[in-house]
Amino acid sequence: MRVPHSVPARTAVLSGAAFVAVLALVVADWGPLLSFDRWTAVGLHHRALSDPGVTHAARVLTDWVWDPTTMRLLTAAAVVVLWLRGARLLAGWLAAATLVGWGLEQLVKSAVGRPRPHWQHPVDSAHFAAFPSGHAMAATIALGLLLWAARRQGVAGAWWAAALAVAVVSALGVGLTRLWLGVHWASDVLGGWLLGVCLVALSVACSGRLALYRDR
Repeated sequence: MRVPHSVPARTAVLSGAAFVAVLALVVADWGPLLSFDRWTAVGLHHRALSDPGVTHAARVLTDWVWDPTTMRLLTAAAVVVLWLRGARLLAGWLAAATLVGWGLEQLVKSAVGRPRPHWQHPVDSAHFAAFPSGHAMAATIALGLLLWAARRQGVAGAWWAAALAVAVVSALGVGLTRLWLGVHWASDVLGGWLLGVCLVALSVACSGRLALYRDR
């Protein structure tokens, strides 16, 4: 098999392989991973109970600022702006990648069916299966695609640096809030990040074949 040479293609392969490895360990109930997940979850849950101010802030961020619905609305707004600016192939590609990501997330969640952490005194609640974290995955996909689209539209300098900083802090922050609130295991969040990175990188790598770089 020929090894991809472009950075996006290599990133897609590496992140995809890492995700498959984490998925396999989760499905196999690998002891060391489960122990680490439990140790992390218990420690953070105790902190969440003892620090209600931080816990409230985490709930606001995870439920409103970094919620998957918010991320998809941002992507939808970007799609509309790109369409009106004439970058219609790029707009369609963003919309399609977002839909594929949402469908893939639901597929994996249903296939794995991993239970979420259960607490006697929960500080938050969540539904559906745990793996992968939908919040972490949705934020990674949305923010990664938006950064790519911004770059393709010529965003650079201080604006690019600010956008990159906000995206990185948000993608990492949403995963940490899910752990702090005790609604995910650490490997759920890691899986969401990895699958999100894989999809973004794959989208960027495949876009070259559709000549999206000229659609500006």
